Amino acid sequence: MTAFFSIYKGYFRTALAIQFQYRIAMLIWLLGGIIEPLMYLVVWRTVAQQQGGAVGDYAVNDFVVYYIAMMLVNHGTFTWIMWEYDHRIRMGQFSALLLKPIHPIHSDIADNIGYKFLTLTVLGPTAALLAWFFNATWQPDLWTLAAFVPVLFLAFLMRFFWEWTLAMLAFWTTRVDAINQAYFVIVLFFSGRLAPLDLFPQVVQSVAAILPFRWMLAFPVELLLGRLTPGELLIGIGAQLFWLIAGYLSLQLIYRAGIRRYAAFGA
Repeated sequence: MTAFFSIYKGYFRTALAIQFQYRIAMLIWLLGGIIEPLMYLVVWRTVAQQQGGAVGDYAVNDFVVYYIAMMLVNHGTFTWIMWEYDHRIRMGQFSALLLKPIHPIHSDIADNIGYKFLTLTVLGPTAALLAWFFNATWQPDLWTLAAFVPVLFLAFLMRFFWEWTLAMLAFWTTRVDAINQAYFVIVLFFSGRLAPLDLFPQVVQSVAAILPFRWMLAFPVELLLGRLTPGELLIGIGAQLFWLIAGYLSLQLIYRAGIRRYAAFGA
């Protein structure tokens, strides 16, 4: 553990130094993470107002709080590795990572967390400003706040493991943009980002309960909004642990198979 602490400390320093070199790009990425939920917030808030103040059991205020929470949860869990992995392999950068005495995923985790801590200084005040602008009211229970931290951590690990696994398809095909776009569309529908899953037809809700995406995003948001009972919380944590273990095992299997297939390229 001491060794890992020292390694991650070094990775965090490097990640922060790199992020400061790409300040404009970092702000552009951050804007994307703010504009998308803001757009959905405005649309569903308008629909609710035109429907007499509610859509399903979501009132106008519920939509505001939901999408602000979704913006924060998505920021806390998202990764970008699937957009970079094919470049690493095409340019031969993966060879240098294999020479290190530690799994390459640790560098990516540290880089991801470093970016999020840095951009949270902007995202946090933005969320507070949106809550003020839209007159959002939120009264969470103490037990939901206490449970939210481990649930968000599990969601982050789940998403990281599965998307790192997806990224490794680049070992077999170095053009993965179409795969990434298909994955993005699936996540959009089944994670609650497009709309609360309660508003979808029952068949979509049933499929979402089986797939991992709800447990990455919608589940932490529903918990934060106080829409879950303690029993539903335990079921959700069980689903998260299942998909976390499945993601970890898949990552290990595909990584070993990909390394055997890997051939260094380069510019």
